[in-house]
Amino acid sequence: IGFITKTFMNQMEQFAGTFLQKAIIYVTYSAAYILIAGDVLYAAFKNIRSGRFFDEKFLISLATITALIIQYYDEAIFVIIFYKIGELLQNYAVNYTRKSITNLIDIQPQFATVIVDGEYVEMEPIQVVAGDIIIVRPGERIPLDGVVIEGEGSLDTSALTGESLHKEVHTNDQVLSGSINIDGNLKIKVTKIYQDSMASRILDMVENASSLKSKSENYITRFARYYTPTIVIIALILAVLLPFIIDEYTLTWKNGFQESIMTALIFLVVSCPCALVISIPLGFFGGIGGASRQGILVKGSNYLETLTSVKTFVFDKTGTLTKGRFVVDEIISFGDYKKEEILDYAAHAEANSPHLIARSIVDAYGAENIVESRIQSQKQNSTFGLSCIVDNKPILIGKGDYLSKEGLVVPSLDRIGTKVYIAIDGKCEGCLLIKDEIKYNAATAITALKENGISKTIMLTGDADEIAEEVSAELGIDEYYANMSPLDKVAKVTEIKNQTPVNDKVVFVGDGINDAPVLSRADVGIAMGGMGSDAAIQVADIVLMTDDLAKLT
Repeated sequence: IGFITKTFMNQMEQFAGTFLQKAIIYVTYSAAYILIAGDVLYAAFKNIRSGRFFDEKFLISLATITALIIQYYDEAIFVIIFYKIGELLQNYAVNYTRKSITNLIDIQPQFATVIVDGEYVEMEPIQVVAGDIIIVRPGERIPLDGVVIEGEGSLDTSALTGESLHKEVHTNDQVLSGSINIDGNLKIKVTKIYQDSMASRILDMVENASSLKSKSENYITRFARYYTPTIVIIALILAVLLPFIIDEYTLTWKNGFQESIMTALIFLVVSCPCALVISIPLGFFGGIGGASRQGILVKGSNYLETLTSVKTFVFDKTGTLTKGRFVVDEIISFGDYKKEEILDYAAHAEANSPHLIARSIVDAYGAENIVESRIQSQKQNSTFGLSCIVDNKPILIGKGDYLSKEGLVVPSLDRIGTKVYIAIDGKCEGCLLIKDEIKYNAATAITALKENGISKTIMLTGDADEIAEEVSAELGIDEYYANMSPLDKVAKVTEIKNQTPVNDKVVFVGDGINDAPVLSRADVGIAMGGMGSDAAIQVADIVLMTDDLAKLT
């Protein structure tokens, strides 16, 4: 509006140069300027109050305000528009970061059932104290850390450990808040108040871990520390000295200092680092856009810069290097039954069990091949095994300890993986070895990373040591650490960072809610987008949208 008004009035002699024209132009341009540059002016003001006078916001503000004063209206507006375009593009890339971690609320227990004088009383977890006895029914989430004093069951700890395999617990076993009780009533003696329990600590760590991440100082801000005061000083020198050294100027206000100040302000406007302010964000934005077309979401330009200094890759196991899906890896027969027959009896025995291991056995056999009429008297005797009758033959299936307690001789096996033994007609006849399937291109990705200059690869897992050793050996990973909780992983990554040279950076690659704290603790956190939890994806700095590990290279 101001530009059109100015142009129109300049064509009309009765308005050209009048006070009315100047007033209309000044009001319209000033209003537009304040609307566009308000946040920049406020930021410059805050920096001045905090003692940081010379930065790019100060220079932009000083140049554009003085341009308005000397009636360079268009130049003032377009300078701030170009600056804001650069900031907008940069903010679009950088601020596409962590959303709220509302998905983590799923691991936060909403209530605890406390036994008080023989009665069940529901309380908020924060009201429960150490020493209280709580009961957790099937399907409920354990509200506080504690020790099982009565009952046995299996727990879904995937939100804490990332491991899909359920954890069997019985009397005197420790349990962590955030775990889900799959079956069996558990009486638990609380050992930690809510603030110190695992679920609360994970939530707190994710909320605050970002503050621990070292933030690269923006290049333009560093440059402006020296550039801005230099430009301001030169402008002041020009404003003061030009009337003394230029013949056309006099030592009066109108024909001397007014003109010299105008020249100094023009110099100030021309010297604004708009090219840098716009080109650098655009360069990073182009890189982020190119990555997104390859299925890689980069949430900020600073992470692109950090990746150039990465020398260490740390991986979660389940869901990252492996598929997080259990499969029957091997079937061993101890007697006269063929492997196909062992699988047949095992699948029918486990046909109606919801356990993940049971499902993997049924899947290996084929759910469509199950004949329900062959199955009789199926009974879950404990969380470690079950009994039933298949084809009029008594079947016991489960862990070796379960069969041993039933008085059967269980052959020892030197195999790595989860072992499911099956007894037919009172004799242990076979074993099914269950493993988590390794992703098809995991080994290739590890090799490619090393070829591209990564000096060390490390795997962290909540799984057992022998399983971790086998996976790391198969993939060619340099180091591994097993039996780790989310907090152990954070501590280990912190230790790795402390042992890494200052200029070398550490990347963590994970997928589950339990990985969210350590994703934030690493210099760069990379989440697997396809199967990864929403919390991990939101907290991560980079997301592989197709779960393809090859994109790491």
